[in-house]
Amino acid sequence: SLVWAAMPGMLFRKSRDNSLHPLNLSWVFGYNSSLAVHSLMDGEDRVLLYVSSHIMVIHDILGNKQYHLQGHTNVISCLCVSEDKRWVATADRGPDALIIVWDSYSGVPVRTIFESHPEDGVCAIAISQNAKYLVTISAGPVQKVCVWRWTLPTEEPMCSTELQPEFGHQDYVIFNPQNPHEFVSNSKTQVIFYLWVRQSQLWDENTAWLLSPQTFKCLVGQFSQSVFHFNNTQALTGTSAGKLVVWDMDNPRTLPEELPAKPHGITATKVVTMQKESLTVLKVLESCVVTGDVKGRVKFYDGQLRLLTIYSHDKVGPIRSISFSTILRDPLTSWSDSSNSVSLALNRNFILSTSDASVFHVATDSTNFERIMKEAKKDVNAIACHPQEPLVAAGSHCGLLKVWDYKETQYLVSRIFTEAGIQCLSYDPKGYLLAAGFTDGSVYILDAISLQSICEKFQFSQGPVTHISFSHDSKYLATADENRSVTVYKRVLQNGSKCWEHLAGLDSHYKPIRSILFGVHSDSNEPRLLSLGEDRQLVEYDLNSSIKDHLVVTHRDRLEQAAVPLCLTWYPQLSTESFFLTANNCYKMKLYNTTTKMCRKTLLGPTYGSPLQKIQILPRTSSADPQQHYLVYITKDKVGLQILPVDGNPHKSSAFICHPDGASDFATSHDGRYIFTAGGKECTFMKWKVNLPALDAAAFLGGEDLIPFYNLLDGGREGKLFRELEDYFYYVQLCRQGIDTMENRQVSTHIPLEEIPSIMRAIGFYPSEEEIEEMINEVKFSKYADTGEQVTKINLGDFIKLYVNHRPALGLSMKTIQRAFQVLGYDNEKEDKVIDTGDFLSLLQCRGEQMTEDELAECLITLLGRRPGEGGSEPDTCDPTGAAALTEEEIPAEITAEVFVADILGLPTAK
Repeated sequence: SLVWAAMPGMLFRKSRDNSLHPLNLSWVFGYNSSLAVHSLMDGEDRVLLYVSSHIMVIHDILGNKQYHLQGHTNVISCLCVSEDKRWVATADRGPDALIIVWDSYSGVPVRTIFESHPEDGVCAIAISQNAKYLVTISAGPVQKVCVWRWTLPTEEPMCSTELQPEFGHQDYVIFNPQNPHEFVSNSKTQVIFYLWVRQSQLWDENTAWLLSPQTFKCLVGQFSQSVFHFNNTQALTGTSAGKLVVWDMDNPRTLPEELPAKPHGITATKVVTMQKESLTVLKVLESCVVTGDVKGRVKFYDGQLRLLTIYSHDKVGPIRSISFSTILRDPLTSWSDSSNSVSLALNRNFILSTSDASVFHVATDSTNFERIMKEAKKDVNAIACHPQEPLVAAGSHCGLLKVWDYKETQYLVSRIFTEAGIQCLSYDPKGYLLAAGFTDGSVYILDAISLQSICEKFQFSQGPVTHISFSHDSKYLATADENRSVTVYKRVLQNGSKCWEHLAGLDSHYKPIRSILFGVHSDSNEPRLLSLGEDRQLVEYDLNSSIKDHLVVTHRDRLEQAAVPLCLTWYPQLSTESFFLTANNCYKMKLYNTTTKMCRKTLLGPTYGSPLQKIQILPRTSSADPQQHYLVYITKDKVGLQILPVDGNPHKSSAFICHPDGASDFATSHDGRYIFTAGGKECTFMKWKVNLPALDAAAFLGGEDLIPFYNLLDGGREGKLFRELEDYFYYVQLCRQGIDTMENRQVSTHIPLEEIPSIMRAIGFYPSEEEIEEMINEVKFSKYADTGEQVTKINLGDFIKLYVNHRPALGLSMKTIQRAFQVLGYDNEKEDKVIDTGDFLSLLQCRGEQMTEDELAECLITLLGRRPGEGGSEPDTCDPTGAAALTEEEIPAEITAEVFVADILGLPTAK
């Protein structure tokens, strides 16, 4: 097997170019600085192991290569590495949390444990010295500790126990290197020692009390990490006050088979003051105790806690982890006897990681601190690609702006802004300038190469700048901010040189702005500016007519009736008609005419757990088919591709998890070969290689013509819904010709457009009047731009497409109706959300698509009136007083969501 034959370093000899996926992770920039960084290989090979989001990265620093271990769907919350550095265990927290054990030699996941802690996932994990056992601690309010024999194919732990809430949140755990049946964990205030003896039995040996100043007549501080002393009779715990708590065992340690029947006691015997600064890392190496602190210092002590040596550097921040090499440097160059166990520890180079996202390699013979990584320590929300060169810029909330050559994966230049964090970035179309929007509302325009400011910063936004974009001719720069304002800057000639000045700003929307978009007027080469907000308004600005401090609006158009538009882009010119494309929170994509703003088409968009947050047309490669276009998008946590034209076919799109905690932005390379996604609070961004033939193949295998749409119907082509649809289709023709006629029937494959609403309602889709108008217009004008003629009828195949694309993507849910009652209703005596019947009737006649009294009467009588066979005469459908009387009889004075659905609408509800 791959694992059996694996050797160190073989990962980077693998070829990973022949992937079958449309998107393949190529590189990960940044890492989770709250977790440890481990050194995997020794000597001159600088191979690091660290976590980036949900990815475990094995990074060959000198070879400039990465290998990615992918298996988690949530952000990895903890990891541990075996003593020989071959086995790596990772765990996450969140839905469907996993524990995965990897072979670091081959990259193969050798064991996956499902539902280990299904409620909240895992917050701490450790592996025993012999690499046979794992211990995990759950992340929930009531923590559970489990011991696993991961080499056995069982989903059940060998033993487990629950911890009391008064023990505090245990977030660190480690095995006794000399006894795999013993381990220790700690929270900020409590230390717990464990002893497990046989299956299903796990004992807390002794829970340490909160060490108050009165305990040892000194301030102890909060606990950071704990270790077992190499003498096997003591344990140590580091604290935030720079002290070590020494724990003594009442009974001597014994071999596992000689364990006593009851746990032995452990007592805190003394507190040793090591320094004033907080201790953040505590390790035992050979016959040395090693500490790391908030000042970036690493100290080595002997078994009696006497200082041996110190390593420090002013560049190093608070230490998060220390990882030692397993190979000794040349003992001939050592100042001590290499046969001594202390000397063995002092002869090892090590890797330091800090909480400010830096990684250092420390050579102990020269005390040389070499910084090998410096990444963003706060949210990465801003990313942009150069329009002509293989350059990508990323900005962080910590003020760090870095530019990389993504083709060679080489860091080029950076700049740190100390005043505020970077929120958004944009290159100008010529690639000379880089504009940055900041969290304090300021805007910088920088030289794209040196990152130096070409003018004074602008400060015209009152909130964080969320969007920034240049016009196609680089004459204008537009921004949007959290205060729902659009601000425009203009390039002008001043004293014979080009410079930028503030033109005007406007509070364009009353809800957050989702997109700003520059385009070009069809009848000229002048720039065109649009903004789209969650208020459903598309606002277009007249830049030519705008003057200093006065931004002119030419059009305001409401795009949606109920859904919220989330993103906007120009649609490729695939026909004689020009469109822009939007995506909304109901998983629908819509095409609007760029001139009339009329909705021309509604289509089912990708449904991958959350709506599309941003869309952009993928630039074409030089060898690409000029008629073939693709759309790039991100959802809440995924990045994906969609084949154009959009038609609702689900096989034409694909998506992959990129940032489980939320993707904040993305950018595409100028040649369309790579996509870059920013991970927001994950402090990372990722490079994805595009493989379009794989997406084309998936679409082909999904079927052609109507086959993909048949599969979207309940039961498919042979199902009950399709047969009902056929029956309704031909029943409409019977009704049009007269049910009782004796003439020969004229059977057709088409029905008139005005019959579309009736069939839609008959098969369970209840569109609003505006949706009906959009459906009819979509079909009526589908060929108008090409032929100048209107379509007056529709066939069954086109009707199925229309139905699939317009119906609610996730069906009608009870939660939607209950949410409406939460907004419109009030709490009655039973604390149920209800709507007064009078208010209910008034709302239907006065709000939204208003119903007349006659329409409401007819509707209610149809829903509630006496059916044939119930006795009495049929109600007069034109008598509203009859409807009112029926309403008083059939509808209670207070209507709940359940009564509305089951008793009024007559829809089935889940029990």
